[in-house]
Amino acid sequence: MSSQFGSSFFIRTYGCQMNVHDSEKLANLLHHAGLDRARDESSAGLLIINTCSIRDKAENQLYSDLGKLRDWRDEQPGRLIGVGGCVAQQVGDRLLARFPHLDFVFGTHNLKLVPAMVSGARSGQRAVEVGESRSVDRFDLPMAPRPVGEAARCKAFVTVMEGCDMFCSFCIVPATRGREISRPASGILEEVRRLADEGVREVTLLGQTVNAYGRHDVKRGQAGRSGTMAFAELLAELDHITGIERIRYTSPHPLFFDRALVQAHASLKSLCPHVHLPVQSGSDRILDAMRRRYRRESYMEIAHSLRSAVPGITLTSDLIVGFPGETEEDFEQTLDLMQTVGFEDSYSFIYSPRPGTGAAEMPGGLDRAEGRRRLDALQGLQRRLTMDYHRRRVGSSTRVLVEGPSRHGAGQVCGRDPHHRVVNLVSGGGAVAGEIKPGDLVEVEIVEATPHSLLGEAVFSGGGPSVSV
Repeated sequence: MSSQFGSSFFIRTYGCQMNVHDSEKLANLLHHAGLDRARDESSAGLLIINTCSIRDKAENQLYSDLGKLRDWRDEQPGRLIGVGGCVAQQVGDRLLARFPHLDFVFGTHNLKLVPAMVSGARSGQRAVEVGESRSVDRFDLPMAPRPVGEAARCKAFVTVMEGCDMFCSFCIVPATRGREISRPASGILEEVRRLADEGVREVTLLGQTVNAYGRHDVKRGQAGRSGTMAFAELLAELDHITGIERIRYTSPHPLFFDRALVQAHASLKSLCPHVHLPVQSGSDRILDAMRRRYRRESYMEIAHSLRSAVPGITLTSDLIVGFPGETEEDFEQTLDLMQTVGFEDSYSFIYSPRPGTGAAEMPGGLDRAEGRRRLDALQGLQRRLTMDYHRRRVGSSTRVLVEGPSRHGAGQVCGRDPHHRVVNLVSGGGAVAGEIKPGDLVEVEIVEATPHSLLGEAVFSGGGPSVSV
């Protein structure tokens, strides 16, 4: 095998922001182990698939992909395949038994072991590492160097906690990510300061129930000794870091959305006016069956308090239709909650039973056609709510953090505003792609609304677009 293939890797990533960030961490580990990132799978000697198991479709996609990858592996002697992430954590050595051309499997707590597993696989050792770690050492991973010849990234994910203690009846996360563990605040602050020094302007804090950060230590009066603190206090500390213009977090749980967090949105200059707050259902009966531990009314009180404290704040959510036993009345209550809260956007899905969860054995599941009908109705309502919101934004001003060229082409660049809306940007007189670069914060006037994004024109001053660098 050529050295080109022996020292290069490529990572496929499925799933949430946590998986995306885990892939970034994994790439950093492989870089420090002497491997280079390949431009594509065809030029890689190592392919790692980082998996998601939140719905059965993602898991089935993995099995399909692995079946097809036998030919990829055989094209170049010595190629290796590894599987990590939530499916790996859940299935473990059964993956190795099912796919003889798979070399190693690692779980969500075992990223640090991957370089050694790659080394072992080169010697013909097939291995599985899916043990759960309760040590905060698993958060201590090397940061990536700035790519040679490339601009510094302007956005970054930062893990603050992992795991979940909620055990919602539909959710497999406690089985694949383990119990809650919060990272010491000193490590978080140090990482964000280093990111700011590299030119990062926006950080997104990650955790399965991110606003549960530090809660066990705070409740036991041990926050100081353990190095954690309440989530709102952590946000306030991060707000002081020079160079960080925007702070986001995902995904919070309504049960831990307290008054201090609402006040943080009202008072912290860098905390974005956007909250993604999963509700899942608008029916108390279904929320009880889901073991969500809050009521419809308490969720709407959170939404009201946020909209009162931060005028113009954007609220988005996650919604499930067709949960076992969901009646038409339950579904109508979900639609009513969407309308009442006025979600600017949402992610919605037909319920997917996951093995080992409480809901998997519940009776009263919907047939596929009825689930599809309800999902179509819900998404139709969301499209109307989103479009109404986008139309209200026309004529307003905002600041866009530019990320790169727009998919629309025509010389446009795109980015997101503080409300997490995509803004495709052109100047009043033509293209701005040559004048504005990724990482710039640009003053923009919204001139047009589309179903999925906004169109903005750069506000010019002194002969050019108004840009903060």
